[in-house]
This record gives sequence, structure tokens and C-alpha cells, in this order.
Amino acid sequence: MAQTRREFIKNSALLGLGIAALSPLQKMLGDSYQQILSASGRKKNVLFIAVDDLRPELGCYGHPMVKSPNIDALAKRGVLFERTYCQQAVCGPTRASLLTGKRPDTTKIYDLRTHIRTTMPDVVTLQQHFKNNGYFSVGIGKLFHVGLEDSASYSIPHNIGGGVVYALEENTKLLKAGGKVTNDNGANAESTGGVRMRAHPTECADVPDETYQDGSLASLAIESLNKMASKAKSSSEEDRQPFFLGVGFRKPHLPFCAPKKYWDMYDRSKIQMPYPDRPKNAPEIAFTNWEELRSYSDIPDVGPCDEAKTRELIHGYYACVSYTDAQVGKLLAELDRLDLRKDTVVILWGDHGWKLGEYSSWTKHTNFEIDTHVPMIISDPDLPQGVRTNALTEFVDIYPTLSELCGLPIAADLEGVSTVPLFTDTKKTWKKAAFSQYPRPNNIMGYSIRTEQYRYTEWIDRESKAVKEKELYDLVNDPICKESIVFKPENAALVSKLHTMLQAGWQSAKP
Repeated sequence: MAQTRREFIKNSALLGLGIAALSPLQKMLGDSYQQILSASGRKKNVLFIAVDDLRPELGCYGHPMVKSPNIDALAKRGVLFERTYCQQAVCGPTRASLLTGKRPDTTKIYDLRTHIRTTMPDVVTLQQHFKNNGYFSVGIGKLFHVGLEDSASYSIPHNIGGGVVYALEENTKLLKAGGKVTNDNGANAESTGGVRMRAHPTECADVPDETYQDGSLASLAIESLNKMASKAKSSSEEDRQPFFLGVGFRKPHLPFCAPKKYWDMYDRSKIQMPYPDRPKNAPEIAFTNWEELRSYSDIPDVGPCDEAKTRELIHGYYACVSYTDAQVGKLLAELDRLDLRKDTVVILWGDHGWKLGEYSSWTKHTNFEIDTHVPMIISDPDLPQGVRTNALTEFVDIYPTLSELCGLPIAADLEGVSTVPLFTDTKKTWKKAAFSQYPRPNNIMGYSIRTEQYRYTEWIDRESKAVKEKELYDLVNDPICKESIVFKPENAALVSKLHTMLQAGWQSAKP
């Protein structure tokens, strides 16, 4: 049986990510970060690294097989957040929420087609906030969703990057041919009624890193760092301009295409098979038919993937994680070579979780723990290194956190809180719950909270406010979520308490 996330976290303690010795500057952290800002005397740069579809299953999170040495090294130089959650487990909405500091019910973005300026024409995005405060803001790759980038967020036009999706002729031909359309079962709000047939979901090609998109993005980001370095390091306060560089890597998003050398890092026969059964007593509305994966050429239209295909897909996912990790390493190495690390806050995050065959299901688009739990690492040169916190945190917290780390004002209308106090007091009493949601057809919204021990979800008719379905999972005693215990008589008082907490909303859960 595959190891659970809780076991991954337990194993990660073996990596020895202890608190490093504090510098005199770090010892000042008793009162507020503003003391450090005053002592450092400069605005720090920000390297903002987004990774598409990345689960919190990396070496630094205790995964026994995934090879991610560069991200692991970043964790040793910063704070690793054990329990961060996205607000909606799909690319467009989660990024819109993170980059505005507002939750989906405020952004009104629940799909992959709506631009933030459509629903919030005057919103100040995270990148725009830094630009408005004197930063040179650059965006490369996937930051907002594809085709939904925001020109007001950047000092120069956003660069989507180059590289190819597929390198092998067999796949490029299939991609051009198209042909098959699979009909969505109504469970996946991402679909618009049909998905065009793509090529194979995996590709192993003996090509250089730069052939595929993420290798190209890394090269562009390194070029951008070099262009901004002289102004960022200028000794003249008048000439110096800090930068906010956002780099959005595409892997491990489908299709799982990576150079052969990354596939060679893994022995497919040793990949552990995922837990295959759906959670007992979970309602049908909680699941999808994973049409995103089914749209690929050799995936069944109905039913589960067999063991061979499951192993191939997991192998491809791991290869893509290691491929993107290598690109992250190139970027961090250049930051060091340019002597910029000492003046740069680095953050790395994955936009949502991803099912790799768990519950005989795939991709995201649900409120399950495995879809909403995300990796987040923040490294600040003035703060303790190699620490981790188990506090409940959310993506909406990133906007105020980076603002505080860089001495920028924090807008009162942001819907998260700065995590800076956790950098030096990792066991500080913190949020009572993290909140996520996912829409379903017929105006149904699934609202979910993750507390210290439980994940509780209600599927609500948004017009009548009637609760249509409920779920409850005990993450301490059932970390895989094998069974929803919401209807057990002995849990009635607990369900009532969690219902009240969910109804009270995120404001009541703040630290």
C-alpha cells in the first residue's frame, strides 16, 4: 500500500531539517519584522516560483522515492509549511485567489475562462502591489491561468516562454489529428461539454532540458535575472530597483513529458500502488470522472486504469517533478552566482494537489485532502533557516506574508493573514481551520474546512442554502480518508460544531 501523507511527514523528520544557528539579526525577532527591515536597510527582491499540479510529496516532505534535491535544498534555507491549503483545487481559480489575496467567493472565479479584470476590474494583484511600490515586476511562464495573464501586474509584457509540449513525432502527429471528444459527466466544472482528444499522457524523449517548456522557462528566467541584477545590487539608493520575478513552471502538469534522464532516476517496478477504493459513505458528488486524463489517447473512456498504466503515469509524474526540480536548481544557482540570494526572498508553491490513482481516480477538481493540500516553502535571508511549521496556512496568506517580508503595506481587504510570526515560533497558536471549495453543476458548491484533526465538507445549493450532502474524515486516525464518518451517531455533536465553524467562515478561524 502506498504511504500516506502523514507517513511522508513523519519520515521527513529523518532528513534533519533542524533550526540553524541564528545570526545576530535573526535574534532581534522578539518584537516585529519591522525591526529587521530597519536593520537591513533595504527592500528585498522576490523570486516567486509557481509549480503546476505539484503535490506536497518531495524529498523535503518525506517522500521515500521522489528525487527533488534542489527544492529540498531550498527548504533547508527557509521555512517549510507542512499544512498549507489552496482555496480551490484547479489552476485558474486557485491562482486568481492566491494572486489577489481573496477567496473564490470574492473573486467570483470558479472556472478556467474568467479573467480577474472581468469580475474585479480594480483589484491590485500581488505582482502589481510590488510594482506600485517601486519594484520591477516580471512574469515568465504560467502564473495566472494560460491566456488569462494580467498586463497591469507587470513592468514589461508577460513572457509565456518557449519549448514544446511533445518532442516525439508520434505524439505531435496525434496532437494535430485530434478527433475524439469525451463527454463530461457533469462532475467537472472545468469542462465546457467536451474535451478534444490529445496525444499520449506520457513521453520519454532523449532530449536536452531546453526542448520542453520548463527548460525554456528556466533559461528565460536566468536571462531576466541577469538583466535585473545590476539595478537590484546598485549601491546607490537612487538607482537601485528591487525586482519581483514570477516564474511559472508547467510540470508536473499533464502530459507527463520529461527528458529521458529524469525517467531513468526511477525504477517503475518499485513504485507503490495507490489506495484504490473510494472512501466509504462518500457521496457521488464528491468525485469526478477525471475527464482531464481521460482525454488522452490511451486512457480508458470509462473505468479505472490498470496497474501497468497506473505505474506508467506515476513514473511520468515523478520524472516531471525531478525535471522541474532541476530547473528550479538552475534558477537558484544563478541567484547565488549573481550574489543576489542574500537580498532575495524566495517562495516556491504548487497550485493544488493531484490524485495519482488514489480512490481509483486522477487529477484534481475535488475537495478531498489530497487535492487541496499543497507544498509551500519560503526562504528569507534575514530569518531562521531549515525550519518547518505544522500550522494550518492557506494560499491567501501569501500576499500579506510577502508584503510584510519586504516592508510593503498590507491592504485591509486581503482575506488571508501574514505567516511571518510562524517563521520564528513554528508552534504558535494559529488558524483554527483552512477553507477550500469546489463548484458542481446545478448551482451546487462544496465548502470544506480542514481543522487540526478533521476535514468536513458540505455540498450546498447556493440558491436555497440547503445542505445536499456532507462528508467528514478523521485525518489523525484515518489519514488516507478511507471512510466518511459524518453519519455515525457518536459524531453528531462534532458534526454540529464543524457545521457552525464552516458557516461562520474564514474570519472566525483567524489566529
